[in-house]
Amino acid sequence: MNILFVADPLEVFKIYKDTTFSMMREAQRRGHRIAACEPRHLTWRSGDLVHAEIRQVTLTGTEEEWFRVDEVVTRPLKDYDAVLMRKDPPFDDEFFYATHLLEQAQREGAKVFNRPAALRDHPEKLAIMEFPQFVSPTLVTRSAEEVRRFHAEHADIILKPLDGMGGMGIFRVGPDGMNLGSITETLNRHGATTLMVQRFVPEISQGDKRVLVIGGRVVPFSLARIPQGSEVRGNLAAGGVGVAQPITERDREIAETIGPMLSERGLLLIGLDVIGDCLTEINVTSPTCFQEIMQQTGFDVPAMFIDALEHAVEEDTTVL
Repeated sequence: MNILFVADPLEVFKIYKDTTFSMMREAQRRGHRIAACEPRHLTWRSGDLVHAEIRQVTLTGTEEEWFRVDEVVTRPLKDYDAVLMRKDPPFDDEFFYATHLLEQAQREGAKVFNRPAALRDHPEKLAIMEFPQFVSPTLVTRSAEEVRRFHAEHADIILKPLDGMGGMGIFRVGPDGMNLGSITETLNRHGATTLMVQRFVPEISQGDKRVLVIGGRVVPFSLARIPQGSEVRGNLAAGGVGVAQPITERDREIAETIGPMLSERGLLLIGLDVIGDCLTEINVTSPTCFQEIMQQTGFDVPAMFIDALEHAVEEDTTVL
């Protein structure tokens, strides 16, 4: 296959942990050809097809100069056997516009994973609303008064912006309510912006687990991202330490309920965030943790993913 990765610049990849790199490496190992571009390279002109300036690359197997550019071409996306949208969050306006360009490419015959419309339909924090049976008490609102009532009911709460990533903008407010008003004003911009509030789950001390689902099938190991010191956030970007572990029965229940449903909607890869027994987030833009799980357990997550991609391209079921 010829596989196109729409991603961040290759030059900024940290290949010792980057999930997209692990996908590329496994694809090349199987003899597939690898190409890459950035969302800013996507272009459409009336009467023509969505195309991009694309670098055809070969992975070198070294760390310092890990890829070689074989050629630079301008080519329609439909010419590739698979197009993988792997641009990291945030899901900002440009990401949104990129999904529309990718959806047009899909109409022209490109096979895009994850499906662009599904990326738009499943915002990573709000997607949990569809599965309230797995969620801890949660509030989505602009109202400072609603936040105060929620705090009065649950005493120990987490507040976070809907567009945050990597633990950015997450606050904990305990029973004393210290700084609740100021934090609410900061996050909701005096009522102009919607935020999410959740009851604090003390099992965060055991880790914020990333449970991966590929092609509707559950990866048997999760990565528990464990907060360090006085930090409440387990995100690796916020200093959390990742510890791979077998998924629990509750993890499997959540993943086996949600995974097949979202797979049918065109989400080949999702990452569920689970704290204790509670689902906190559904990651669909650029789920990670492949390498950490593989390095610590030996389970070949990239191979499972490329297996699923090859099957999806052959069956052409995730892009209908």
